[in-house]
Amino acid sequence: MDSESGKSEVVTTVVDEGTGDSSGLNQSVADAPVTVVIPAFNEAETIGPVVEQLQKHVDTLVKEVIVVDDGSTDETGEIATRLGATVIRHVRNRGYGAALKLGIRRAQTEFVLTMDADGQHSGSQLIPLWHEHENADMVVGARKKALHSPIWRMPGKWLLSAMANYLMGEKIPDLNSGLRLIRREVALKYLHICPSGFSLSTTMTLALLNRKWRVEWVPIEVSPRAGRSTVSVATGLETVVLILRLMSLFHPLRVFLPLSVCIGIVGVLWGTPYVLTGGGVSIGAMLAFVTSVLLFSLGLICDQISQLRLERYE
Repeated sequence: MDSESGKSEVVTTVVDEGTGDSSGLNQSVADAPVTVVIPAFNEAETIGPVVEQLQKHVDTLVKEVIVVDDGSTDETGEIATRLGATVIRHVRNRGYGAALKLGIRRAQTEFVLTMDADGQHSGSQLIPLWHEHENADMVVGARKKALHSPIWRMPGKWLLSAMANYLMGEKIPDLNSGLRLIRREVALKYLHICPSGFSLSTTMTLALLNRKWRVEWVPIEVSPRAGRSTVSVATGLETVVLILRLMSLFHPLRVFLPLSVCIGIVGVLWGTPYVLTGGGVSIGAMLAFVTSVLLFSLGLICDQISQLRLERYE
């Protein structure tokens, strides 16, 4: 505590990955309920204003601002350090999801706020999300604009959103928003199924909806990101793999059962004329029946595996 001004100071502690204590706090903010985790890779242009906005909430809601410097080659970590954030450095770039998982595990508060370092989110957006914390286990900032990403990325996002809505059986306002307030104990239950890339937010959203945790959405405005996005065409192509992965992890029977039924119907329509004319069962119809049974069996196996993975820490 500063004896002259009466205001607290956030003591910065910079730690390398896997070593040391990253608390970096004064006793005066020990009871604040929120830790802010910001994954950052080469965001020297924007990390300063992002951290400065959050520092206004220290002593009230924010106990600690953790910036996970994900192998940046610019001054991202140094700038965050000078502004009073706790900086944890990855020696090399490991991915958005890996940075978030490390930050969440290092947090020591009941709630964790995750936000992007590229200037799209404002520290003031913590307040409307916090207003809903008593009614939810996770509060997601739902972006109001229909087009909040480059045009070339939107088809993949729309396809992913449509698939997620089908799997969950409900309309999801914003599947992969990077701004979210979540109970840390809930997040820790599902970090083991979350990937190290950009799809962590998507996976976490579907996991909590699948397991019937309380999820609320709060409308937010986002600013255009500053600088160049680290999302590449390769990341967009990985959307197809992500869709297949999520289909297998959440409600696999919603995918395998319709396929099994459709192929079974094809087998019936194909084989019926042969049977009625005394020609026996055709090879094509038999293959369709076998495929239908195999898909149904595979769906049951995937469903059991997915339940075991989701229940691992429950």
